[in-house]
Amino acid sequence: MGGDNGAALEGLRERLRGPVLAPGDAGYDEARTVYNAMIDRRPAAVARCVDAGDVRETLAFAQETGTDLAVRGGGHSGPGLCVIEDGLTLDLSPMRWVRVDPEARTAQVGGGTRLGDLDHAAHAFGLGVPAGIMSTTGVGGLTLGGGHGHLTRRHGLTIDSLLSADVVLADGSFVTASEKEHPDLFWALRGGGGNFGVVTAFTFQLHPVDTVGVAVTLWPVDRTAEVLRWYREFLPAAPDEVSGFFAVLAVPPGPPFPEPIHGHKMCAVVWCCTGDLADGRLEETLAVVNDPAPPAFHFTAPMPYPALQSMFDELIPAGLQWYWRGDFFDSISDGAIEVHGRYGEGLPTDLSTMHLYPVDGAAHRVGRDDTAWAYRDAVWSCVIGGIDPDPANAGLVRQWCVDYWADLHGHSMGGSYVNFLGAQESPERVRTTYRGHYGRLAEVKRAYDPDNFFRANQNIPPAASGGEGANGAW
Repeated sequence: MGGDNGAALEGLRERLRGPVLAPGDAGYDEARTVYNAMIDRRPAAVARCVDAGDVRETLAFAQETGTDLAVRGGGHSGPGLCVIEDGLTLDLSPMRWVRVDPEARTAQVGGGTRLGDLDHAAHAFGLGVPAGIMSTTGVGGLTLGGGHGHLTRRHGLTIDSLLSADVVLADGSFVTASEKEHPDLFWALRGGGGNFGVVTAFTFQLHPVDTVGVAVTLWPVDRTAEVLRWYREFLPAAPDEVSGFFAVLAVPPGPPFPEPIHGHKMCAVVWCCTGDLADGRLEETLAVVNDPAPPAFHFTAPMPYPALQSMFDELIPAGLQWYWRGDFFDSISDGAIEVHGRYGEGLPTDLSTMHLYPVDGAAHRVGRDDTAWAYRDAVWSCVIGGIDPDPANAGLVRQWCVDYWADLHGHSMGGSYVNFLGAQESPERVRTTYRGHYGRLAEVKRAYDPDNFFRANQNIPPAASGGEGANGAW
């Protein structure tokens, strides 16, 4: 920050309604802590912004003092991009609110809101948004990366339900981006990450979502090949109302799982079925789970959508060691199946896992160039997560994840969901993630953030004056 940090921070405190926390202040350690316990950075200060005015003042302060700035929404960034050592974290967590208009079926959401807040508020009216699989995830980061979840096959990506965004730009100006206002910025925000400004509010179109059919099917991990060969054919051909992500995992010790299988390595599908669940339709639809191999466990139940969204919260709470990487797939090849089987049998810890999230169905009916999300032809979004509570196992889970990804990557489409890019990945991976959209994103970056002020992210540097995407490092 340079100069007299104490005096500078006192000046910032006088400019904000929200608190500014520095090392030694009560609450500072909590404010700098993120979901991934592998991230242990000490910013010079955390500015907890309560409104767009606080955001503008914080941006101005960072520019005046030459301080590196990161933006925090829900704090779920795997690589911890929302905190910078000795920099300034602009924390949106006080802006945690939802306003639902049931007549228009819309929800306006503050920039620090979590999915559980949105799910709860919308569910009261029998409505919802396709977004994520955990209630603790921040709406902002998930949406700006594109967003997928249990409802994607039925209702598309999260960005496909985004109607507008209120944004504070690098120069302090405040704009609303939508199809009619700043459409170039609106296009870029839908998948381009946090490169273009601080989003203080999102407005979403809501969809009818109330009770969903939930099922969890487990097979012994040595049946992974048979199950995946069946799954790769069954799910893409299934109606959009049927979704299910595939996983390799160790069975958690608790209900609904019976004690004899606790801790056993399994492959699984976690199902979500929407639509009419009466007359045994859920059980009838999922009777096919016996086709690849006899399940070791199969559980079905109707469930309120927010209950499904929070089902994994206690299993994978904040404060664990995390290392993740991902890729997109348009098919699950025999070679990929061999890799999944091998690394599934070699899970290094009880919480480590791999998920294949379906991103077809309604998500495929949006034009390739309509949003910054560049993989409308992807069928699955894969994430490999090395996870454990013990810091002593950080190296173990990281190496398993890196090796798994390296062996699987050659079977992928080449790029990844930007929110699944891990730590220390190259700028080329960001380019690959955006495919042919990268140059257009760099042009939008030049228009709205020409000095690359917002660079604590999976960065897209501004285009050079000649109009081609920049080649600079992040």
